Amino acid sequence: MASSCFHAFRLRKSKSKPLSVPSSSKSQLNSDMENLERKRFDSLESWSMILDSENVETWEVSKEDQEEWTADLSQLFIGNKFASGAQSRIYRGIYKQRAVAVKMVRVPNQEETRTKIEQQFKSEVALLSRLFHPNIVQFIAACRKPPVYCIITEYMSQGTLRMYLNKKEPYSLSTETILRLALDISRGMEYLHSQGVIHRDLKSNNLLLNDEMRVKVADFGTSCLETQCRETKGNMGTYRWMAPEMIKEKPCTRKVDVYSFGIVLWELTTALLPFQGMTPVQAAFAVAEKNERPPLPASCQPVLAHLIKRCWAANPSKRPDFSDIVSALEEYDECVKEGLPLTSHSRLVSRNVILERLKGCVSMSSSIPVHA
Repeated sequence: MASSCFHAFRLRKSKSKPLSVPSSSKSQLNSDMENLERKRFDSLESWSMILDSENVETWEVSKEDQEEWTADLSQLFIGNKFASGAQSRIYRGIYKQRAVAVKMVRVPNQEETRTKIEQQFKSEVALLSRLFHPNIVQFIAACRKPPVYCIITEYMSQGTLRMYLNKKEPYSLSTETILRLALDISRGMEYLHSQGVIHRDLKSNNLLLNDEMRVKVADFGTSCLETQCRETKGNMGTYRWMAPEMIKEKPCTRKVDVYSFGIVLWELTTALLPFQGMTPVQAAFAVAEKNERPPLPASCQPVLAHLIKRCWAANPSKRPDFSDIVSALEEYDECVKEGLPLTSHSRLVSRNVILERLKGCVSMSSSIPVHA
């Protein structure tokens, strides 16, 4: 099943020797080495060091290191890169005759950064391997063997939500489409929070679309258990979607994800990038210090505008839980399907109920004499 554009994946340690350089040239050398390493990491040909079938023995995992999620690398084939981050690249692949996405995490030489990335990798695998929901990207396997770690997940053919929105005209998504996508996201997040997990980097770039245009929440590199997040300070997410308390490096709760969902829901209603025209740092300052939010368009459904404002409230306690968000969106979705106007009523009045009420009104009026 693997075509010629895929390569059997093997990994072995680099045998390069350290260079001896004058201290005055170290900073420039470090910069040059980093750029060279990035280019090699981006180039499929650079895997000639790692794609070496003769060194499969070096990939034998000892029993003490064996995890239930450890990938069988003889079954993994790597294709072309289709996304990238600061320390990672994502490739198309085939694993056990199934289309997959392979996230390659580069382990740098700097000890502090290396320790941080290793911890993120372990955390992401630990969380992903225990999550099972139709709106959470499915974890398949992983491996950890420096200089590269990899995480294998299901392949989402339509890319990220941000890519999808970039192709749309501003304000062009129908209310029906907005609600369908928002429900997928909120259901995934409701499940995530029910498992005691806070995502901490919910954004349109971390929401993936499959062939049926259903959304799944992905990228759990900065996620943590809520009990641990309360003890953690720092802005782990992405500024344009980040809650003000995270920007200010205060301890965060699950409500940081609700704030981010409010920004994503705004993206769905506008198809625009939040805080467009600002740098990420400017956006963070505007949110944290000036309590600014992206402008809501006049065309936005009032009930959706109200929900967005609740989600991105400055006070976390005023933001709804995802269970409430799902309930509200389901009511709005039912209204659209029934051809009824969207209302902010807590309970949905269906067309059948309205018809029954109308019948009652008619029967009552028929017993009352009408005078000309």
